Amino acid sequence: MKGAIIGDIIGAPYEFLAIKNKDFDLFDPDRWQHTTDDSILTFAIADKLINGGNYQESLLKWSKKHPDQSWGTSYARWFKSDNHQPYNSFGNGSAMRVSPVGWLFNTLEETLEEAKKSAEVTHNHPEGIKGAQAVATAIFMARNKATKEEIKKYIEDTFEYNLSRKYADFQPDYTFDVTCQGSVPEAIICFLESTDFEDAIRNAVALGGDADTQACITGSIAEAFYGKVPANIWSECEKVLDTEMQKIIEDFYNKI
Repeated sequence: MKGAIIGDIIGAPYEFLAIKNKDFDLFDPDRWQHTTDDSILTFAIADKLINGGNYQESLLKWSKKHPDQSWGTSYARWFKSDNHQPYNSFGNGSAMRVSPVGWLFNTLEETLEEAKKSAEVTHNHPEGIKGAQAVATAIFMARNKATKEEIKKYIEDTFEYNLSRKYADFQPDYTFDVTCQGSVPEAIICFLESTDFEDAIRNAVALGGDADTQACITGSIAEAFYGKVPANIWSECEKVLDTEMQKIIEDFYNKI
């Protein structure tokens, strides 16, 4: 979960300012670094899993507490209206918020089912559900010591994502894409081709796409695979979290 939040915060300044260079300052003092909707909804999923209730209630609670985030248009309409029916989205919002699910269940079958539940309250399109399940699967497998090749093969076979492309081949021409099918596979490749946690985040931001969300997804998997997040990076990101967020983090890691 920390990996997702780190990716969101580091990627936030570059969401609409695409960069293609991995050699950037992780914490540039001239750029406003902050949580976005990616982190807020990750906290919402974690809150539900730790404290009970249901996904719809938790998403609404956290969204209404942070109304000024840069919400996607459809999601903003969903939580600000009186109609809270799912809206058939295949946006990558389902994948960016799912990381807590990948940690809290003992079997892959449970993880897949819970990822589906977490997605379908809003993103009930098959691609929206698939994006969430693929990310949760990668986290589950990574924390259970699967190799990168095992993770790659399972996700390709199960979700039909093409993870055999090389980062260097698609990165130069990659552009902003908020669909699951157009951003989740690329975020997973950023993890697969990384050498460590920080390198994974740099890969994702330097795609020049939906930087905060793709770094959030990549970071969530990288944390599970590499075992922890760098303490110096987390200490910088933790500074922008309020007390309620810090409490969720504490409770989440105590639980796992």
